[in-house]
Amino acid sequence: MNFINYISVACILIVSYAAGSQVNYGKITYERKTNLHKKFPMSKEWIDDHEKIKIEVFELYFTDSLSAFKPEENDLNEDYDWLTTKNSVYQDLKKHTTLAKKSFWNESFLIENPARKLHWKITDNKRSICGYQCRKAIWKPNDSTSIYAWFCTEIMPSIGPESFLGLPGAILGMATEDGGVIYFAKRVEIIKPDITTLTYKKNKQKIYNLIELKTQLQKDFKNKKASQELIYDTFEIW
Repeated sequence: MNFINYISVACILIVSYAAGSQVNYGKITYERKTNLHKKFPMSKEWIDDHEKIKIEVFELYFTDSLSAFKPEENDLNEDYDWLTTKNSVYQDLKKHTTLAKKSFWNESFLIENPARKLHWKITDNKRSICGYQCRKAIWKPNDSTSIYAWFCTEIMPSIGPESFLGLPGAILGMATEDGGVIYFAKRVEIIKPDITTLTYKKNKQKIYNLIELKTQLQKDFKNKKASQELIYDTFEIW
């Protein structure tokens, strides 16, 4: 075998190995830590320092065409449960559509929209999460807010917590710039989820589009500044 042929075969083997080592289905378990003092500064008056970090668990099931992000099921009566949201987000990665079940002041809404197009800036910063080498990316939804994400290309679907996507691989870690909300993967399992896990069964609940719902809520809470800020945070960022 001459040198050129040797190089060609070596390249094919490397590409084949890389493709074979990529994960395109499985389950990612995230731990979310919310610093209630940072997210809700007024809470310092009635939440002690030792209670300010609220920890919740979420699961992301995925294949190369569908994903489902949802809170881990449990029967626990958690402290300050009303201060954080437990959204469920179902994505069709082929059709680029999203169905999200979001809560606002203890009322849930079903929202169907095209998948978000986020403009990420990929950096050279790297770290290991759950044994996967990840790179850091930054998204700025506005001049005063930054979201940091750590993604790996070994898990190929463009997926992540909530409705975050658009990077060349799965997001295993994510945080607001001030550390008020942090998601980090605690476990990645190579299991193939069934279709019932990956899809939401629509009943008779009204389905909104995002613009329609935001317009309604902004009108309903037009005289409440805190609610207007929460509408932006709930429906524009997360």
